[in-house]
Amino acid sequence: MFEQFRDALRGMSRESGATDKRSAMASMKDALVHAKLALQDLREGVAITEKRLNGEQKELDTATRRRAMAAQIDDAETVAIADKFVSQHAEKVRVLEQKRAAQLDELSLAEREYDEMSRELKRAMAGLPFGSASPESVEASAMREVEEALGERQATADAAELNAMARARAREAREADASERLAALKRQLGKEP
Repeated sequence: MFEQFRDALRGMSRESGATDKRSAMASMKDALVHAKLALQDLREGVAITEKRLNGEQKELDTATRRRAMAAQIDDAETVAIADKFVSQHAEKVRVLEQKRAAQLDELSLAEREYDEMSRELKRAMAGLPFGSASPESVEASAMREVEEALGERQATADAAELNAMARARAREAREADASERLAALKRQLGKEP
């Protein structure tokens, strides 16, 4: 998934000219953007699998419930048919659970690789050799540059704004609830009409 990035990183360590290093960094940025898109695809795949799993679990619950109802009225033919559907849906649930687990493992691995690629790009942009420890100020500067290139800074600002709005709405709801309770209590005590 991240071979393009690794190739650019290897090429950068071999190349000596400024133009070569700039093109290698551009390749690394491009690979990082592709990796980010791949992560989104993996997350969407997990969401789709979870949606299918939830639907199949509901079908299994329905088939199980219908089997129990058929058993209560001693309808052997319906019980046999319901058993068939219960086993089919149970197998589908089992397979989808395994698929989801594999997808989550793959997503976790890809996220770790993405984080490593991001750190290496930050080091490369700061002019540090591959795998070296970097001073905080240089790394912070490189991090800002990479985040701006990837648009993460805006996404973080948007998320912070949404969180602030959600907290404000929750606070307003709590205050309205408290006011309503206070008014109800006053009415009960006869202090307010």
